Amino acid sequence: MTHLEPDQIAELKAELDRQLARLVKSMAVTEAALEPVLLDQTAVGRLSRIALLQNQGLTKNLAQREQVELALIQSALERMEQGSYGACVECRETVPFERLLVFPEAPTCAGC
Repeated sequence: MTHLEPDQIAELKAELDRQLARLVKSMAVTEAALEPVLLDQTAVGRLSRIALLQNQGLTKNLAQREQVELALIQSALERMEQGSYGACVECRETVPFERLLVFPEAPTCAGC
């Protein structure tokens, strides 16, 4: 069903597995950074509190992006198992190997 050669699929699966392993490590660090921090209000200045709040906001945004990336990688791996990997989920046209090399979790072709 796929236009990809077995060695191409193996190469892309290895890349997805690498990305997944890196993401899992990153998510653990992000999760630890999201833990509440207790500040001694008398010892920490106003600017330090503002900086901490900004960092927490950035970390929450990072956690959300990591969740999206995780879903894309898991979906790509599922499509590989189902034999539909490499086909656009919108129009069912083939996604070129070159695009998948750059963005292996891509669910759609460049047009969609």
